[in-house]
Amino acid sequence: MKSLMIILVLRGFLPVSGWGQPPTGTEILREIDDNTIAGNRSATTTMIVRGRRGDRTMTAESWIEGSDKSFSEYLAPAREKGTKMLKLGDQLWMYSPQSDRIIRIAGHMLRQSMMGSDFSYEDMLEDRSLSDTYNAEVLGSESFHERDCWVLELTAKVDDAAYHSRKIWVDKERMLALREDRFAKSGKLLKTAEINEVFQVHERWYPKRMIFKDALSKGKGTELIIESIEFDVEIPAHVFSKAALRK
Repeated sequence: MKSLMIILVLRGFLPVSGWGQPPTGTEILREIDDNTIAGNRSATTTMIVRGRRGDRTMTAESWIEGSDKSFSEYLAPAREKGTKMLKLGDQLWMYSPQSDRIIRIAGHMLRQSMMGSDFSYEDMLEDRSLSDTYNAEVLGSESFHERDCWVLELTAKVDDAAYHSRKIWVDKERMLALREDRFAKSGKLLKTAEINEVFQVHERWYPKRMIFKDALSKGKGTELIIESIEFDVEIPAHVFSKAALRK
């Protein structure tokens, strides 16, 4: 999952064929990273927060440039309509139409829930390549959702990684991470993610539906659905500016 709700969902992986021998963890991460950063793209997503007292559904449009820039605007429901988020590098701002204020999300606020979901704002900012962030070891092979997967253990090699370690199940044919567990340095499970449906855009495989779950929360998780996605779209430069938050 890369620009929280944005990047984590928009990550795609090209099929890999013809491995002469089992790939190393480093090779698998490189395959993932080669497909992580695309050019300009736009997407419409639906996020369903499945809480203990019922579900909340939100729809948003997003525009993304590489891994450093993203802009999102919520379209529904009515009380969230007009809420906007801007990411520039490791900086994140949020505009609320109710208060007509632009707030910079920083410090302890980054660990808070984003829009009441199981995603944190820190998740949204985590765009660094896996190869730059983690060392990887292939633990073996397992079946997940009836797909043959490589099982990898990732251990952070930088001090500022949001998660100290991860365990991921990567579809051998599609090179798509179908399951992921994220852990604290203590070994405590913090977040889980599972892809329940995939679709193909040109040569890329994407998660169509996924469930992201905060293991420390009592809710039932947040479902993220990609309604549509387009590549190589024209995005005016002014979109990625603080001025665009109030427009």
